[in-house]
Amino acid sequence: MRVLVTGGAGYIGSHAVYQLLEAGHEVAVIDSMVAGNAWAIPEKALFLKADISDEQPVKKLLAEFKPEAIMHFAAFVEVPESVREPQKYYENNFTKASRFIQMAVDAGIQRFIFSSTAAVYGTPEKNPINESAPVLPINPYGASKSFTERFLFDLAQIGKISPIIFRYFNVAGARLDLKIGQARPNPFHLINVASEAALGLRPKLMMFGEDYQTKDGTCERDYIHVEDLVAAHLLGLQYPLEKGKAEIFNLGYGHGFTVKEVIEVMQKLSEKGFPVEKAPRREGDPDSLVADSSKAQKILKWKPNHDDLELICQTALNWEKKLIQIRAQNKV
Repeated sequence: MRVLVTGGAGYIGSHAVYQLLEAGHEVAVIDSMVAGNAWAIPEKALFLKADISDEQPVKKLLAEFKPEAIMHFAAFVEVPESVREPQKYYENNFTKASRFIQMAVDAGIQRFIFSSTAAVYGTPEKNPINESAPVLPINPYGASKSFTERFLFDLAQIGKISPIIFRYFNVAGARLDLKIGQARPNPFHLINVASEAALGLRPKLMMFGEDYQTKDGTCERDYIHVEDLVAAHLLGLQYPLEKGKAEIFNLGYGHGFTVKEVIEVMQKLSEKGFPVEKAPRREGDPDSLVADSSKAQKILKWKPNHDDLELICQTALNWEKKLIQIRAQNKV
């Protein structure tokens, strides 16, 4: 199958490109390179450096590559930043995304896999969260994603597109062979930040808030290994589409770990340990987010293979060590 991947030079997108190529698919990548890395794109993938809303180059690629499916990962994803700069998130995650989706519709592409987030649920009344839980985002990041979801639902109702929407919980880790991993210049997810602290790349780890309604007062999250997450997307390519229907699937392991529990594992894996400093809670952080992913397991036959916090943390730490070498070689 010919698959177009937006944001394919970024963290999750690059993992998807690798898995797609390994499965025998033809792959084209669109990435603006605002947060992507050229070295993360395999040579076998066709690459277009462009913003997803740049009509001329995007329409040209759609006409020439003729994708049979699109995986849309291009987005801004930092919750605290979205609170500080909401306009940036609505512009990129909704306005530009909707323009791109319209170009896909005009090109006659039905199969559209959308990278969404558990942030659309806001602060849920109960955990684990299933796909029927109310969509009540509490930060601009979650709201911007929910707007695009709604646009896809409305297009599906009139038969223009058949979207599969994956709502991610906390994605972490790297490929076990360390070909790729998270490579943002200023990471913000806990496991990535802790990996840097463990290697002395930052002087300390900030722990935001101890007054959440969880077992130890710190935020609880469902951490899912990036390879398991992407594997669900490849199963989505095989899902039989129905015009007028959109499908939503949660992707997580169904159990959470608190910030303190993650720090404890990372301290164990680090060679020297690292200092942790307590700080006030951040705006926009729900107490707990844990997935009910039974729908994906039942319908897509998705079977996670890396449900192990220590493995997730170890791959992230091993990748961070390799990333130091990659950045030195590429001078980035």
